[in-house]
Amino acid sequence: MSIENAREYLKKFNTESRVLEFDVSSATVELAAKAVGCEPQRIAKSLSFKIGDKSILIVTAGDTKIDNPKYKAKFNTKAKMLTRDELLETVGHDIGGVCPFGIKDGVDVYLDESLKRFTTVFPACGSANSAIELTIDELEKYSNFNEWIDVCTIR
Repeated sequence: MSIENAREYLKKFNTESRVLEFDVSSATVELAAKAVGCEPQRIAKSLSFKIGDKSILIVTAGDTKIDNPKYKAKFNTKAKMLTRDELLETVGHDIGGVCPFGIKDGVDVYLDESLKRFTTVFPACGSANSAIELTIDELEKYSNFNEWIDVCTIR
Protein backbone atom coordinates (compact mmCIF):
# COMPACT_ATOMS: atom_id res chain seq x y z
CA MET A 1 0.00 0.00 0.00
CA SER A 2 1.17 3.51 -0.64
CA ILE A 3 0.15 6.90 -1.92
CA GLU A 4 -1.92 5.14 -4.61
CA ASN A 5 -3.93 3.32 -1.93
CA ALA A 6 -4.46 6.53 0.04
CA ARG A 7 -5.48 8.39 -3.13
CA GLU A 8 -7.88 5.58 -4.12
CA TYR A 9 -9.40 5.60 -0.63
CA LEU A 10 -9.85 9.39 -0.73
CA LYS A 11 -11.71 9.11 -4.07
CA LYS A 12 -14.88 8.11 -2.22
CA PHE A 13 -14.82 11.60 -0.66
CA ASN A 14 -13.86 13.32 -3.95
CA THR A 15 -10.68 14.63 -2.33
CA GLU A 16 -7.97 12.64 -4.11
CA SER A 17 -7.06 15.70 -6.20
CA ARG A 18 -6.15 17.58 -2.99
CA VAL A 19 -3.27 15.20 -2.22
CA LEU A 20 0.00 17.12 -2.36
CA GLU A 21 3.18 15.46 -3.60
CA PHE A 22 6.55 17.06 -3.01
CA ASP A 23 9.96 16.87 -4.66
CA VAL A 24 11.42 16.76 -1.14
CA SER A 25 10.89 14.45 1.80
CA SER A 26 8.03 15.06 4.21
CA ALA A 27 8.90 12.01 6.31
CA THR A 28 9.32 13.89 9.60
CA VAL A 29 7.24 16.60 11.24
CA GLU A 30 9.92 19.21 10.54
CA LEU A 31 10.36 18.19 6.89
CA ALA A 32 6.58 18.03 6.33
CA ALA A 33 6.07 21.48 7.85
CA LYS A 34 8.76 22.89 5.57
CA ALA A 35 7.30 21.14 2.50
CA VAL A 36 3.73 22.39 3.08
CA GLY A 37 4.74 25.76 4.55
CA CYS A 38 3.05 25.52 7.95
CA GLU A 39 3.93 25.36 11.62
CA PRO A 40 5.21 21.93 12.74
CA GLN A 41 2.36 21.51 15.25
CA ARG A 42 -0.16 21.48 12.35
CA ILE A 43 1.37 18.30 10.92
CA ALA A 44 -0.96 15.44 11.87
CA LYS A 45 1.46 12.62 12.57
CA SER A 46 0.14 9.06 12.67
CA LEU A 47 1.79 6.91 15.31
CA SER A 48 1.43 3.13 15.14
CA PHE A 49 1.16 0.87 18.16
CA LYS A 50 0.64 -2.78 18.97
CA ILE A 51 -1.95 -3.82 21.55
CA GLY A 52 -1.78 -7.60 21.85
CA ASP A 53 -2.21 -8.87 18.29
CA LYS A 54 -3.93 -5.68 17.13
CA SER A 55 -2.43 -2.63 15.44
CA ILE A 56 -3.73 0.87 16.10
CA LEU A 57 -2.97 4.34 14.76
CA ILE A 58 -3.09 7.46 16.87
CA VAL A 59 -3.18 10.68 14.86
CA THR A 60 -1.79 13.56 16.89
CA ALA A 61 -0.44 17.08 16.49
CA GLY A 62 3.16 17.45 15.39
CA ASP A 63 4.32 19.06 18.62
CA THR A 64 3.22 16.26 20.92
CA LYS A 65 4.60 13.06 22.35
CA ILE A 66 2.83 10.07 23.83
CA ASP A 67 2.25 10.45 27.55
CA ASN A 68 2.90 6.92 28.81
CA PRO A 69 0.66 7.10 31.93
CA LYS A 70 -2.24 8.47 29.85
CA TYR A 71 -1.68 5.80 27.18
CA LYS A 72 -1.59 3.02 29.77
CA ALA A 73 -4.76 4.35 31.45
CA LYS A 74 -6.58 4.39 28.10
CA PHE A 75 -5.39 1.08 26.63
CA ASN A 76 -4.49 -0.89 29.78
CA THR A 77 -1.03 -1.65 28.44
CA LYS A 78 2.35 -0.05 27.95
CA ALA A 79 2.85 1.84 24.67
CA LYS A 80 4.69 -0.40 22.20
CA MET A 81 5.31 1.00 18.74
CA LEU A 82 5.14 -1.28 15.71
CA THR A 83 8.38 -2.26 14.02
CA ARG A 84 8.78 -1.31 10.38
CA ASP A 85 7.95 -4.88 9.29
CA GLU A 86 4.85 -4.98 11.52
CA LEU A 87 3.80 -1.58 10.23
CA LEU A 88 4.03 -2.62 6.58
CA GLU A 89 2.32 -5.95 7.24
CA THR A 90 -0.56 -4.80 9.43
CA VAL A 91 -1.15 -1.15 8.46
CA GLY A 92 0.15 -1.09 4.90
CA HIS A 93 2.12 2.17 4.87
CA ASP A 94 5.83 2.67 5.45
CA ILE A 95 7.55 4.94 7.96
CA GLY A 96 7.26 8.57 6.89
CA GLY A 97 3.97 8.06 5.05
CA VAL A 98 1.77 6.51 7.72
CA CYS A 99 -1.75 7.91 7.62
CA PRO A 100 -5.30 6.71 8.33
CA PHE A 101 -6.23 6.60 4.62
CA GLY A 102 -6.11 3.39 2.61
CA ILE A 103 -5.00 1.25 5.52
CA LYS A 104 -5.59 -2.46 5.95
CA ASP A 105 -8.76 -3.75 7.57
CA GLY A 106 -8.74 -4.27 11.32
CA VAL A 107 -6.60 -1.25 12.24
CA ASP A 108 -8.33 1.04 14.74
CA VAL A 109 -7.75 4.77 14.32
CA TYR A 110 -7.83 7.24 17.20
CA LEU A 111 -7.59 11.03 17.01
CA ASP A 112 -5.80 12.80 19.82
CA GLU A 113 -7.37 15.87 21.43
CA SER A 114 -4.20 17.86 20.61
CA LEU A 115 -5.49 18.27 17.03
CA LYS A 116 -8.62 20.16 18.06
CA ARG A 117 -6.72 23.44 18.51
CA PHE A 118 -6.34 23.82 14.73
CA THR A 119 -8.72 24.71 11.91
CA THR A 120 -6.78 22.57 9.44
CA VAL A 121 -4.01 19.97 9.72
CA PHE A 122 -1.74 18.12 7.30
CA PRO A 123 -1.60 14.32 7.57
CA ALA A 124 0.60 12.27 5.22
CA CYS A 125 -0.97 10.34 2.35
CA GLY A 126 0.88 7.04 2.22
CA SER A 127 4.33 8.17 1.10
CA ALA A 128 7.28 10.04 2.58
CA ASN A 129 6.67 12.99 0.25
CA SER A 130 2.92 13.60 0.47
CA ALA A 131 0.27 15.35 2.54
CA ILE A 132 -3.27 16.65 2.38
CA GLU A 133 -4.74 19.68 4.13
CA LEU A 134 -7.93 18.76 5.99
CA THR A 135 -10.26 20.46 8.40
CA ILE A 136 -10.75 18.64 11.69
CA ASP A 137 -14.27 17.65 10.53
CA GLU A 138 -12.81 16.22 7.32
CA LEU A 139 -10.12 14.35 9.26
CA GLU A 140 -12.85 12.80 11.42
CA LYS A 141 -14.87 11.78 8.39
CA TYR A 142 -12.04 10.52 6.17
CA SER A 143 -10.08 8.70 8.89
CA ASN A 144 -12.98 6.47 9.93
CA PHE A 145 -11.75 7.00 13.49
CA ASN A 146 -12.93 5.11 16.57
CA GLU A 147 -12.89 7.97 19.04
CA TRP A 148 -11.18 11.11 20.28
CA ILE A 149 -8.65 10.33 23.00
CA ASP A 150 -6.24 12.26 25.21
CA VAL A 151 -2.93 10.37 25.37
CA CYS A 152 -0.38 13.04 24.48
CA THR A 153 1.42 15.98 25.99
CA ILE A 154 2.71 18.99 24.11
CA ARG A 155 6.51 19.16 23.99
